[in-house]
Amino acid sequence: MWKWEAEGEAKAVIVMVHGAMEHHRRYGWLIEMWRLSGFHVIMGDLPGQGMTTRSRRGHIDSFDEYIVEVRDWVHAAYRYQLPVFLLGHSMGGLIAIRLLEEEELNLAGLILSSPCLGLVHHPSKFLDIASHGINAVFPSLRMNSGLTVEMATRNRDVQEADLNDSLYVTKVSVRWYRELTQAMKEAFESLGKIQDIPLLAMQGGDDKIVNKQAVKEWFNAVPLSEKRFKEWTKCYHEIFNEPEREEVFEYAKDFVNSQLKAIGYLL
Repeated sequence: MWKWEAEGEAKAVIVMVHGAMEHHRRYGWLIEMWRLSGFHVIMGDLPGQGMTTRSRRGHIDSFDEYIVEVRDWVHAAYRYQLPVFLLGHSMGGLIAIRLLEEEELNLAGLILSSPCLGLVHHPSKFLDIASHGINAVFPSLRMNSGLTVEMATRNRDVQEADLNDSLYVTKVSVRWYRELTQAMKEAFESLGKIQDIPLLAMQGGDDKIVNKQAVKEWFNAVPLSEKRFKEWTKCYHEIFNEPEREEVFEYAKDFVNSQLKAIGYLL
């Protein structure tokens, strides 16, 4: 994991979790925005992605690998002795949800960015059925993800950078797909167990990757005392990379600052 410290006195720590296929280096702009706004940031690369070498690229044996990794990042944030917020994008949002359904952590709030709670495009029924058998005998078999950078964001600069990014994962294993599918199912089945902390869920209104209806369904059902939902109408999947990203960031920062005021860290 890596740490970026705020300029001057920090107000809180933001632990960020990236999505599938990508890595922490794609979040340079967002990291800097948090840092310049008075927040420490902690982030790493998930197993099988980015600069990690603990497992094959695009492959995991269990979704729990992600949960354990992110839990370690949160515990590292405690060392600052400041309020900690967890921000998860896409699959990173799903990881955050599953973590908080399984464990209780000392968090001041949760921010979900287009959380992966359902997919727009699914493999054919034949491939889906076949994946169960392949998962048993050849779980590390990798196939093209079917996702493109153009589906993720309208930001041309980001699209161009991604096309030339050697760390960007383009193939995922059968086991990875089965584990993701199971985690999405469990996110709904266990939503009653989730830790009761303030939630901001933000969703791209024109998301080409995550099914926004599934996100709304989960949000409406999750039994949290304080929750806020914001749909960014024109945005694709990566709302923090879209042309409106400064507005998206300010909305997220307002949520964080409001929580800090509520607990007496901001006057």
